[in-house]
Amino acid sequence: MGIDLRHKHVKKGVRKEPKTDDVYIKLLVKLYRFLARRTSSPFNRVVLKRLFMSRINRPPISIARLAKKMRAKGNQEKIAVVVGTITNDLRMFNPELPKLKVCALRVTEPARARILKAGGEIMTFDQLALRSPRGQNTVILQGRRRAREAVRHFGRAPGVPHSSSKPYVRAKGRKFEKGRGRRASRGYKV
Repeated sequence: MGIDLRHKHVKKGVRKEPKTDDVYIKLLVKLYRFLARRTSSPFNRVVLKRLFMSRINRPPISIARLAKKMRAKGNQEKIAVVVGTITNDLRMFNPELPKLKVCALRVTEPARARILKAGGEIMTFDQLALRSPRGQNTVILQGRRRAREAVRHFGRAPGVPHSSSKPYVRAKGRKFEKGRGRRASRGYKV
């Protein structure tokens, strides 16, 4: 006799709709659901999937990284599409910023000012849907998902061989996880 499993509490991990109550995101989902269904373009399916994502999975991208990606051969005249936020980067000087055409959910005020000053263009996703309904002449980009500080603590436990994980420490002083195993003069160094 087999075991009759109850699937009452089994939950699928994939999102079918966004968790947010933001009406503008919900309207974009409505629009891109239609486009994903009615066009054979994988671009619209990717945008729809990313609209569902949590904020951790929609990391911001800086204008420096954006400019670097858009300088690549064949990308100069294309529209950079970011399902997330575009942020400013103070490490990049104004003359270095090329003329960019971008579409994003949100652009911070300093980034917006710099893109427009360089002669660029910023559009929303509904404007993009009118201009490029199948995602033609676009480059879809995203920020680094593993750039968060929290990610440094992931992986093998700190102190075990071949681990480079950052320990959760109360303070960064001499007495806090700086002794045995951390330096050759205190027993051994990992």
